[in-house]
Amino acid sequence: MHKPRPTIGRVLTPLAYIAKRWTPSPETLRRAALSAVVMSVLIIVTGGAVRLTGSGLGCDTWPKCTDDSLIVTPEQGYRGVIEFGNRMLTYVLSAAVGWAIIAARSTKPWRRGLTRLGWAQFWIVMSNAVLGGITVWMGLNPWTVAGHFLAANSLLTVAVITWHRAGEGDTAPRRRVPGPVRKLSWAIIATAAGLIVLGTGVTGSGKHAGDSSDVPRMPWDWTAAAHLHAIAAWVVCALALAMWLVLRVVDAPDDTRARARDLLIVLLAQGGIGYVQYFTGVPELLVGAHMLGSALMWVAVLRLALSLRERPSAAPEIPTQADVALAAKA
Repeated sequence: MHKPRPTIGRVLTPLAYIAKRWTPSPETLRRAALSAVVMSVLIIVTGGAVRLTGSGLGCDTWPKCTDDSLIVTPEQGYRGVIEFGNRMLTYVLSAAVGWAIIAARSTKPWRRGLTRLGWAQFWIVMSNAVLGGITVWMGLNPWTVAGHFLAANSLLTVAVITWHRAGEGDTAPRRRVPGPVRKLSWAIIATAAGLIVLGTGVTGSGKHAGDSSDVPRMPWDWTAAAHLHAIAAWVVCALALAMWLVLRVVDAPDDTRARARDLLIVLLAQGGIGYVQYFTGVPELLVGAHMLGSALMWVAVLRLALSLRERPSAAPEIPTQADVALAAKA
């Protein structure tokens, strides 16, 4: 007689194991998603600090800091410390994204779409880390530097969407404003994205190359690039002002009108910083503030667009008499 084989239980993945034992509150889920947004903005600012302090090649290679050392050495000075510190910040960013993934996976019921957004952030972080390494290998080629910056903004985009979705339900989206207003929001998104891309052309042809060595620049006049960037900024401001007025006319919800107001405030501050830095010889501190303003502008643009529709949480089902009787027997 053969002995019956012992049955092997289902092996849980680490995420499923955590989800089985922990259920985050809605506030915890939203805080986890927000932490990824904050770190995404911070990594953009610190990446700018690396460039503005001439520390882009503070570490000679990648993924190690030198051919012989994984970490920064005393010979590399403060620029090596700045570059290596920015690399280490990527781990903090990864931890924030990981927290968002775990919180989304552990929510009951499981929100599969939210978890996928978290994983999208993870893969953007990993790919942009590799792109950063390629940028170092290529001696801060301005085109790879621009790609590195735009990838960071892609991460910020997904992080903001995840944060917003963490505060919503999973029902079908419902419009809160008329269709033409939504089309205006798409125009704002497109022109704001173009503004960010044009900004990389300004920095890529400007004097802040990221290192004291002879780093190649983009093949056009910096002043002409700055003027084109300013024209795009005025277009975004005009569209944002139109949106603010239109939302009042259509009697949009208060929170949506507040988002339009916030965008106008950020744009005015960002425009002021841009003009001051242009006429004062682009000092490093103001350029850094302008990079922070760029990230905050993009967050404001996305939050405005996302506020134009809503996904209410599904209403809990009212139990029938049969459900109550079944529960009582159980």
